[in-house]
Amino acid sequence: MLVLGSRLRETPVMSLQTGTRLAKIDSPIIDPATLGIIAYQIDGPLLTEHPSFLRVADIREMGSIGMIVDSTDELIGLHDVIKIEELHKLGFTLIGMSVIDEHKHKLGKVEDYTIDTASFIIQQLHVGRGILLGLADTGKLIHRSQITEINDTAIVVKSTAKKSVEPIMQAEVRREFVNPFRAGGNTQPEPES
Repeated sequence: MLVLGSRLRETPVMSLQTGTRLAKIDSPIIDPATLGIIAYQIDGPLLTEHPSFLRVADIREMGSIGMIVDSTDELIGLHDVIKIEELHKLGFTLIGMSVIDEHKHKLGKVEDYTIDTASFIIQQLHVGRGILLGLADTGKLIHRSQITEINDTAIVVKSTAKKSVEPIMQAEVRREFVNPFRAGGNTQPEPES
């Protein structure tokens, strides 16, 4: 199922074992190399470690009541998983990043993204063009296949600008063609001899 990333913020994390709410989703930990969500930073009064995280691999299912995990044992601290610690220190934030094309033309900034909840891979970026340009334009959707690079300053996507196309017929060839209906004189075919 595809959902907006912003819809998952404040989602309750529920325990299957006790049937209670353990925490709520705060922010995603995104791997910029794959645009995959590795974990979610969570917040709540029952947490013993701060910051605490929920790995997406430990989410049993997503339902109308929230993200369901087996028990509190699924909630981890910052130093429990090296990859999560590295990405947390990196501080990669997708929302607000500039999006440019290969020719360095600014397309806008990431306002939201669409996630596949089966894999927690970001499928599309929702790019807005700012306040002034946003009044006339609703924004753009950029699929992950269009992304060529993610660096410290921007997300680079494939350009949709067309290269100038050379004419197929040369000017000399065009002059050789004579339209019989526009040319003066006899438009009747010559009789065969």
